[in-house]
Amino acid sequence: VLLAVFVAVLTVRLLAAEGPPQSGSASEAEEALVLAAVQKFFDGMATGDATLVGEVVVPEGQFFSIRYENAESFTTRTSTNQEFLDRLAAGGTDLLERMWDPTVMIHGRLATVWTPYDFHRDGDFSHCGVDSFNLVRTEEGWKIANGAYTVEPSDCAPSPLGPPRR
Repeated sequence: VLLAVFVAVLTVRLLAAEGPPQSGSASEAEEALVLAAVQKFFDGMATGDATLVGEVVVPEGQFFSIRYENAESFTTRTSTNQEFLDRLAAGGTDLLERMWDPTVMIHGRLATVWTPYDFHRDGDFSHCGVDSFNLVRTEEGWKIANGAYTVEPSDCAPSPLGPPRR
């Protein structure tokens, strides 16, 4: 009888794992897959490879930026993921974005990554800020559906990653 109860409880737990998402933290492996999608996005930016970036974004998604000119003044800009891909494919600028200390939250097929970053254009520091990416798990894997980020050209603490490698 005890064995039957154990098997029933184990079966229910296994079936529940395939059902609706449960509260709590995702596995480290799943978090690594989410972060790998974001890193692939950054790697594609660094190499100017719009095809690579296109593998990890949903074209219909969008990005929203908040550029701080100073403490009282800011501007915003919105672009679709496809517009970003088109600009990247046009080339002409060497881009490097680096993240550190990301926070990853996953619930079923939805994930969020919140991370500080620094940004370099043509080898020179441009700005720092915070990225917030929303990802969805598709049949092909995790993809960035949308993102929002700050652009902070001043008052940036030194990156814990040190200077970029050239």
